[in-house]
Amino acid sequence: MREFEPLTVEAPEARAAAVGVVVLPDEKTQPAFILTRRVTTLRRHSGQWALPGGRLDPGESDEQAVLREIHEEIGLKLSSSDVLGRLDDFLSRSGHLMTPFVLWSSDSNLSANPHEVDAAFKVPLDDLDRDGNPNRTPLLSFNLVNSTVYAPTAAILFQFREVALHGKSIHLGEVEQPPFAWR
Repeated sequence: MREFEPLTVEAPEARAAAVGVVVLPDEKTQPAFILTRRVTTLRRHSGQWALPGGRLDPGESDEQAVLREIHEEIGLKLSSSDVLGRLDDFLSRSGHLMTPFVLWSSDSNLSANPHEVDAAFKVPLDDLDRDGNPNRTPLLSFNLVNSTVYAPTAAILFQFREVALHGKSIHLGEVEQPPFAWR
């Protein structure tokens, strides 16, 4: 991850956000990542599958924001030393410029914030390579936790899979998102 050169996007009109692919051991000590389902009461992206993260507070760096948001949403207290690397910026159709980080947590005790997260799942990394994953017809998606996860989350997970798990140096380019993610 440290050798990967992520692409940055300049989009001053976009709302800056940072998200984390948090890798940790699950109960069987197999590596897993955290996938959340947002609560249905949120104004934006309610009920959608997401990686922990959110908007930057004034004066906050992308890294500071992702560490704060991970703590607020799923209760993990991580630090800069837990950051393994960064992936390509992703400009969503809803106007967010997302900066994804890959982080390691030795703590696997999640505490989902009920005001933001309906549920938090530990998804085995092997599920990203399961038959049918990823699906690219008609939109890039992954079948995870008995549901379909679309871009932008699926796009970030696809790049994570290729870069971190398969050692490839790929960049996302433009990945189409379903209309429900545009709001």
